[in-house]
Amino acid sequence: MRPARCVACTIATHRGSQGVTPPLPPAAPRNAVDAKAIDKGRILAGSPTTSGSLTWLRAPAMPGYLTKQESVPIAGVDNLLIRSLLDRQQFSDPLGVAERLGISSATWPLFGLLWPSGAQLAARMALRPLRTHERVLEIGCGLGLASLVCHRRGVDVTASDCHPLANPFLLENLRLNALPPMKYRTGQWGSTPLVAQREHPHNAPLLASAVQGQFDLIMGSDVLYERDVRATLASFIDRHAGAGAQIWIVDPNRGNRSAFNKQMAAHGFEVTEERLDHPVRGDLPAYKGRLLVYQRNGCDAPPESPSAPSP
Repeated sequence: MRPARCVACTIATHRGSQGVTPPLPPAAPRNAVDAKAIDKGRILAGSPTTSGSLTWLRAPAMPGYLTKQESVPIAGVDNLLIRSLLDRQQFSDPLGVAERLGISSATWPLFGLLWPSGAQLAARMALRPLRTHERVLEIGCGLGLASLVCHRRGVDVTASDCHPLANPFLLENLRLNALPPMKYRTGQWGSTPLVAQREHPHNAPLLASAVQGQFDLIMGSDVLYERDVRATLASFIDRHAGAGAQIWIVDPNRGNRSAFNKQMAAHGFEVTEERLDHPVRGDLPAYKGRLLVYQRNGCDAPPESPSAPSP
């Protein structure tokens, strides 16, 4: 899978820390990075020095990970500036915070990349009609692209993830786009917050602000990536879905979709599926997947259709 198209990138290093990770280092000024240097793949990191019109960023001698900054196009709205991990090889969990949450070194960097299904969901939310007093929850938000789109449109949205760096990256991306604060909660459906906090007391700061309450729309992208024999995701959704709520899941044809449909049906949810397949379009890669829309039996569907052009 390819990340979203990169229009402009800067790369920086950052070292993680225990508990809530401090804010990421400030990005270089947008007009300070020479596009030719980026095209040549030069790595910019650390503290700036200037030579002519090009601002070089020296890499400090410290362990950590590399990030990049992208201007991400989303159909129907202005581009968003997004800070993300450079690639899947980035990992920094020196004190084992993520490991105690069940996040391995192999899966640690996956939260911090832009994935095609996330772009599909963001495009849907960009064109979805607004509803007064609607509460929206994004589960497994990662970098929170769909949540950022909703937030910029004035939607009451809460982003959630179990990764200890999701919130710091979200704060950085809010800053990059000059957006006001946005709600964020810890959302880990594999275990209840109280059980997880009792088993892993060192993670108490991360679990103190878990997802609470019910929502009118729960959305997620590529969250069916592993088998869930205990149906913890379906139970999590059922717990936080308000009366008449819709659930939107963009799924890139994972093999766990059928099992998840059955688990949702056990909680009274019916599903409609829409194919999202499209070939390569200009700089946008081809995509194969589906939009899964769940609604409880007997609940009337909203007047508008979830359909919208693909990004």
